[in-house]
Amino acid sequence: MGLQSKVSAVHKLHHGIRQVALEGFGAGTILAARMEEITDFRLKCLSSCHVLRSPIGDGRMNRLLTYDLGPGVEAFSTKRNASLPYPVIQGHQVHGSRVAVVDRPGIIREELEGYDAFVTNLPGVAIGVRSADCVPVLLYDPVKRAVAAVHAGWKGTVLHIVQAAINALRQEYGCSPSNLKAVIGPSIGPDSFQVGEEVAKKFKEEGFPMDVIWSFRGEGDGSPMSGGHHVDLWKANRWLLEKAGVKPEHIQVCGIDTYTDGAFFSARREGTACGRIINAIKLL
Repeated sequence: MGLQSKVSAVHKLHHGIRQVALEGFGAGTILAARMEEITDFRLKCLSSCHVLRSPIGDGRMNRLLTYDLGPGVEAFSTKRNASLPYPVIQGHQVHGSRVAVVDRPGIIREELEGYDAFVTNLPGVAIGVRSADCVPVLLYDPVKRAVAAVHAGWKGTVLHIVQAAINALRQEYGCSPSNLKAVIGPSIGPDSFQVGEEVAKKFKEEGFPMDVIWSFRGEGDGSPMSGGHHVDLWKANRWLLEKAGVKPEHIQVCGIDTYTDGAFFSARREGTACGRIINAIKLL
């Protein structure tokens, strides 16, 4: 049975976290999560990679993969053994579809239990997601001056979490998807993301264009990840972005396969206890 269409209302939580929790919806459904009033004290809680036009220190640049999303913002993904250039607000991710809106600095991870996407319009406050094969998506609206960081593993992709984040940007800050710039960061590539038939069926049930994102490669040659069902998470998330209204020319796909590139952590290659890539974005 396919995932059922469901959009939950914004909740009032004791930490003041304002969330949009989308637990899946059929293809073609327009996200319309209702943003309700909550307590006054609240936590609102592009196919190439470029050098930043930003002030990250030169000594750290070689351990950061940086993205050019234009002036007024900086974004990066950490390589193995990198040090963060500044604090990054992160959550405890659960491969879900909940979005937290961050409206004050200094939030700690324990306050963000169960969130896989974050949006903010606060200058100088970096938000980010952790990954090690899952797809990180970073979004920037240069018109409304707002950003998002999204953790889209295969489960989050099936749940359309990228569209949930775009919906939150629109509801909170009046962002137009056509103004958004997006980058799909280092993550497991289509040649490496071999899946069982049951996973492939999830994408089909949720309306993804299977002729674009899926392939069956037969019995394989015995080498790792050869043969079987393969899903292209990069194309799947690009499809979600375009379906939400992001212009194709505004989407960068980094194209780095974490399974084959040893500069980045890969849970499939190294095991789930491996380190994590931090994918961050900050308004300047």
